[in-house]
Amino acid sequence: MPVKKRAGGNSVRALLGFVAWLTGIIVSLSVAFAMIDGTLGLPVWLGGVQVAVVAGWIVVITTIVGLILAIVEYFS
Repeated sequence: MPVKKRAGGNSVRALLGFVAWLTGIIVSLSVAFAMIDGTLGLPVWLGGVQVAVVAGWIVVITTIVGLILAIVEYFS
């Protein structure tokens, strides 16, 4: 028996997709800035503070680039 789709299902799916995407952006930036500030670090055997700062900046840059690309794709 085929499954019937409810009216408005696509809008709910789009809203949940947006909420998940926005949550990912917020969490990524929170972790990245914690690594940059030194609140969240790496053990010495993984490179310590220096590697954490570099990784934090990489996450910030790639998150912002991804955000810009998503906005451009949405409006194109």
